[in-house]
Amino acid sequence: MYVGLAALYRRWINELWNGDLAVANEIVSSDFLVHQARTGPGDSEDFRGPAGIQAMVRDGHAPFSDLTFAIEVGPLVSGDFVVGRWRAEGAYAGGIPGATAPVGTPVTYRGTDILRAEGNRFVEYWVSADVFQLMADLGVD
Repeated sequence: MYVGLAALYRRWINELWNGDLAVANEIVSSDFLVHQARTGPGDSEDFRGPAGIQAMVRDGHAPFSDLTFAIEVGPLVSGDFVVGRWRAEGAYAGGIPGATAPVGTPVTYRGTDILRAEGNRFVEYWVSADVFQLMADLGVD
């Protein structure tokens, strides 16, 4: 199980988060659930299933060009859980409300994933990303 979950997480970052959305159909369950803290009206719904994580990846890439993800720490496996620390790098492409950074501004931000698996698929996902630092870097008040 340990080697399997580590390999599954590497696919999660190296393939899915780097834009191969079809991988979601292979590595997440149909009842996959994202637990993510959100703010603002209408932002409380969770992403579900392969289509949900595909939407989350698309949404995450939308305001950036050439966005790539790499594993910095891990994956660390314990039972049915895997944890990894990642780094994203790219360039600001525009579209974030309140951002004053010019299009093309280089961006780097980091986050930590916790995923729970059943069998060979992820069923739950908790993410903590350094969005506040990213927004500060883009000039959002």
